[in-house]
Amino acid sequence: MNALLDYFNHLDADLKEAITHAIRIVVILVLAGVLEAVAARLIRVFRAYMARRKGDGEAARRIATLERVFRYIAAVVIALVAGTLVLGELGISVAPVLATAGVAGIAIGFGAQSLIKDYFNGFFLLLEDQIRQGDVVDLGGQAGLVEEVTLRYVRMRNFDGHVIFVPNGEIKVVKNLTREYAQAVIEVGVAYREDLDEALAVMREVGQAMRADPVWGARIADDTEIIGVEKWGDSAVNIRCRVKVIPPIEQWNVKREFLKRLKKAYDERNIEIPFPHLTVYPGQLKDGTAPPIHVMSLERGAA
Repeated sequence: MNALLDYFNHLDADLKEAITHAIRIVVILVLAGVLEAVAARLIRVFRAYMARRKGDGEAARRIATLERVFRYIAAVVIALVAGTLVLGELGISVAPVLATAGVAGIAIGFGAQSLIKDYFNGFFLLLEDQIRQGDVVDLGGQAGLVEEVTLRYVRMRNFDGHVIFVPNGEIKVVKNLTREYAQAVIEVGVAYREDLDEALAVMREVGQAMRADPVWGARIADDTEIIGVEKWGDSAVNIRCRVKVIPPIEQWNVKREFLKRLKKAYDERNIEIPFPHLTVYPGQLKDGTAPPIHVMSLERGAA
């Protein structure tokens, strides 16, 4: 009889301990769910706040991408901590599990280090707002219009219409050609005999005319900045100016129109835009006569 009572007392103690562990596990899971919900709520509030501050659609998409990343990180961290506590309540030693996970993590890390690098770089590209959809960028030799930015890669389309995928881990330098504003740099060569002040004045007049134009004036943010003489070439003096363009994606169109108008203006003023040519200076033959002179133009089709 005493043995039976001891058995029931022992069973009762084990049952109490099991119930206690079960309650603790439920509490851990409930707290994990609450923490995940709170973290998701805080991240959503932060996203809405940042979207209101930025105020454009592209920034909202970028912030939404970052929101998903933060929610995923928070969920993983909370799940790992809750899982560790639950294993402890079940009497499973966490140390061997952590050691196994550590070894597996190292193996996976070596095998997927480039992938991990892509995601880390992509995260900071988005966080620091280095690239946006619709930008024209140069990523260390690969340039084009950005069509998509993800944590894994940047997808661009170049001038020829070719689609280029650049893994974020390969991006070392980002040259963004269309952020806020751009400078359309115009450099032309005039003949050495021309009056440089007049050539620069015509350049300024063309810039003023474009800014007064109802179509092109909306794309030009300031007066044409005359830089001056850039260098002495083999057959021309190179002069330069630049035009501030907003939106910056229009810089190439503005430059093309400026060059077209400048060519017409120089032709009207008889300001020569020289082409490369070669002049041969004769010596004397032994009999004292000069050899025949042949001057060859390097212009295509001329001789």
